[in-house]
Amino acid sequence: MRHRVGDIITVRDRMQTGYKYTLVAPAGRDFDPAFKPHFTPKEMLELGVFEGKYCNDCRNEFPEDWYEKAKTAAMPDPSLNYFKVRSRQPLSVWRQKGWIIGPDPRGWFQWYCRYYLGRRLPEIDAAQIKRWRAFSRHAGQIRANCMPGDVGCRPRQRQALLQWAYDPFI
Repeated sequence: MRHRVGDIITVRDRMQTGYKYTLVAPAGRDFDPAFKPHFTPKEMLELGVFEGKYCNDCRNEFPEDWYEKAKTAAMPDPSLNYFKVRSRQPLSVWRQKGWIIGPDPRGWFQWYCRYYLGRRLPEIDAAQIKRWRAFSRHAGQIRANCMPGDVGCRPRQRQALLQWAYDPFI
């Protein structure tokens, strides 16, 4: 399925049924100038994120080609992550910390997938982009504590950067 501006997406997955949104921007374009992710959702899924267990039941919502080379699993598997480390917290922790914003019950990555496709929700987008920008502090910690090119240094932090569409190979 090719997504186009004007399409209405109806969500039917295990966490959300009947939610609808309209694509108002071309896929992968017209991002807020403050939001410059290093990876597309497709690239992130191919590299290995969220232990292979994220948005697997959203295949009807997102483009098929995102899943062609995606590393997915029925059960969370840290070996599928790019840095081979555990990277998940229970959804209850996300809720408790206020990390679930607006109509995206799976959190930031779901928001990013929908934003990438062309959904725009100005207040929600501003909040998520603010969270994304704040996450850059982890790149600073890697620069301060790791030798350049040593991708084995701080693998959990690097995995987290990847899961926020930052370049973990700094």
